[in-house]
Amino acid sequence: MAEPQPFVQHEGKVIDPDRKFKHVMALTLDPTKQNREGILRCIVNRTGDVQVHGYIDQSKLYKIKGDSLERFEITEPLMLRGQDSLIESLGGEEWNFIGLEDPDIWIDGRTGLMHLYFTIALLAKDTEKRPNNISLGHAVGKNIDSLVMTEPVLKAIAHNKERHHAKEVSIAPVNRDGVRFNLFESSDHVGRVSYSTVRVAIAKDMGMPWEYGETVFHPAEHHITWIAEHASPGPLLPRSFIDLGPDKLLGVMNGREASVREGDKVYYKTFSIGLFIYDYERGKIEWVSPEPLIRDTEAKTITFASQFVETGPGEGILYAHVDDSFVRAYTLYAEGIRALLP
Repeated sequence: MAEPQPFVQHEGKVIDPDRKFKHVMALTLDPTKQNREGILRCIVNRTGDVQVHGYIDQSKLYKIKGDSLERFEITEPLMLRGQDSLIESLGGEEWNFIGLEDPDIWIDGRTGLMHLYFTIALLAKDTEKRPNNISLGHAVGKNIDSLVMTEPVLKAIAHNKERHHAKEVSIAPVNRDGVRFNLFESSDHVGRVSYSTVRVAIAKDMGMPWEYGETVFHPAEHHITWIAEHASPGPLLPRSFIDLGPDKLLGVMNGREASVREGDKVYYKTFSIGLFIYDYERGKIEWVSPEPLIRDTEAKTITFASQFVETGPGEGILYAHVDDSFVRAYTLYAEGIRALLP
């Protein structure tokens, strides 16, 4: 009997770039609408090459709608009340605001309110004087059409002449102390190398500012080839999909290999999708897969996961964007994935 497979890549694209947008990415779906509506990051202008350090994407968030989980259409821009005044308060003359990025929808089961988390990207006009300012933003409302922007849940913090950023949240369950140890992508420099790290955010209230916790995965400390330089937490998979026992969940991790440096240029290597085991009670990553799980067959450098939807017993769809340009779906199989776990 053949070994169970961990995933199957779907044919075609969930969302194609269209006449208006050549590049789309970072899909998130609304579970209160049977995952048939959601939000997407659309690139309105790209300068440079995504395979080379220094490229800049200007982004806008758009609403999407679909008749199935395998095909969505871009509809209209997402409107967040209070956005302009809040961005102005965060920025100033020394920063360029290049858009909101990487949305994540979370529904509060107690209140029914929708919380939207996203990256607020402010780039320094003078990079010699100050680093970029990347914060994890927040908006709340009854639904996608009533969202109001609030203060970021995590603002970028200055430390030792650099600024640690906050983006790409992964929402954890409440622990026994009534606190969530959420995960997010942060940053660190070691010598000439800029790392993306995974850090804990201590959330006592999902709509109010969170506290910075400790770094729980630093690529420089683990020497795993596929995740040697950049690490970013993807969705935590529900216990109903795969049960790892008390206090633990299986998560999807996005990781990139070590870059190649030639003089002043930095060339990015492969970004792929792997797995990790998270103890959400203590806020500790216990294991990261030694090998990646998914590398899209069409990817030149990037396969990056953003959303998981459980579709049946032991099955679910993982959405990822390829080369920061289009969205693909993959069916995950719990039986095949379990065979890869320690």
